[in-house]
Amino acid sequence: MAKYDVAIIGSGPGGYVAAIRAGELGLKTVVVEKDPYLGGTCLHVGCIPTKVLLHHAEVYDHFKNGAELGFEVSGLSVNWANILARKDKIVKKHAKGIEFLFKKNKVEFVQGWGRYEGPGKVSVEKDGKTSIIETSNVLMVSGSEARALPGIEPDHKTILTNRSILELPAIPKTLIIVGAGAVGVEFASIYNSFGTQVTIIEALNRVVPVEDEEISVELDKTFRKKNIQIFTGSKVDSVKKDGAGVTVSFKDKDGKAQTLQAEKLLLAVGRKPMTENCGLEKSKAKLDRGFVNVGPAGETDEPGLYAIGDIVAGMPQLAHAAMMEGIIAVTHIAGKPTHTLLRTRIPNATYCEPQIGSIGLTEKEAVAAGYKVKTGKFPFVGNSKATILGNHGGFVKVVSDEKFGEVLGIHIIGPLATEILSEAAAVLNLEGTIDDMMHMVHAHPTVWEAMGDAFASVRGLQINV
Repeated sequence: MAKYDVAIIGSGPGGYVAAIRAGELGLKTVVVEKDPYLGGTCLHVGCIPTKVLLHHAEVYDHFKNGAELGFEVSGLSVNWANILARKDKIVKKHAKGIEFLFKKNKVEFVQGWGRYEGPGKVSVEKDGKTSIIETSNVLMVSGSEARALPGIEPDHKTILTNRSILELPAIPKTLIIVGAGAVGVEFASIYNSFGTQVTIIEALNRVVPVEDEEISVELDKTFRKKNIQIFTGSKVDSVKKDGAGVTVSFKDKDGKAQTLQAEKLLLAVGRKPMTENCGLEKSKAKLDRGFVNVGPAGETDEPGLYAIGDIVAGMPQLAHAAMMEGIIAVTHIAGKPTHTLLRTRIPNATYCEPQIGSIGLTEKEAVAAGYKVKTGKFPFVGNSKATILGNHGGFVKVVSDEKFGEVLGIHIIGPLATEILSEAAAVLNLEGTIDDMMHMVHAHPTVWEAMGDAFASVRGLQINV
């Protein structure tokens, strides 16, 4: 008889949430983690520390604009060491919280490099020694790591990744960011607030290219107003390190050769799945460029082997997606009814300033899917709470099906976008219509009530603009 019902390889958001739910469902569970702490990339070098820095940048921006708010601020300075210390304190607190939840739910933790060794077996390598765990099921949650550009490898001092930029001992005067996805624009926002001259180079023709095109246009416009230099449609040819930092050579969208110099360079060109050396070659699991093909509950073609999170083909590399995938997988393992996670029901949240929140189909995707589309848009300039916050740029855009009024997608850029996104997620998951949402009372004055006007704008009935 197997010692465990499920062995989970990886303790990132997908892994630790799956483990806790497995414990709640009565499954005897063990988690194998290569690091001596729990929480994975998201908690230690990703989502959480980045959002700490973004919050500090927002507070600093408020102080810098204190006069407009009626405060006389003098002698304002940044204690970067204290900011980094607070970041580390928050990370450690939540890592301890996961340890507590493991104990509460009788989840065991084994440190070491975990590999699938065939049906019912996981090997754990640590300090040159290997042990075997016997288990009925294996859940692979090995996560992802930052991609590099060909011939441009990070040295974590001058050429940085999302991990090493979090440990910079001082704020750089100049920073070039290659990549304008969520990671790139969040760090651009952070360091721009702290006074760094930031330049973004993006190979595609717009920033945040996974978002609705109108969101990209608005963010581009806002960033340029903040003196962030942006080159889209531009390909990096080479990066050379020198005594002053780095020199980046690239071709802009017109094919013109450009050269820029900066103290630091951040590579933010996406993430690759960490599926090498995980034992998957010993299984029947099918891989596509390193990503694992899975069924609705995360099941691979190998009986008893599941995969979730950043290594799964066709799903977004988002912590909250991994969390739900983990819940679905262990519920399936426990033999209980579960549901299918649809990609169009997974929200995107980007915490730059202005914030971006979106879910569902973009306007272009909806048209391509064959819908007769009707859109509405409400600007935050018409929202009183946004004015009170001194943050009334951006808008809420609703994409709907003209025939039935079904809400197909919601795209937000502006104040608290990642928070008011919650209503958008509820609407799509409940397959709500424009009329359903127009009948809903939105509290006043709130940033959230902009959602109500956005739904009404599809019918041409918005009140506040």
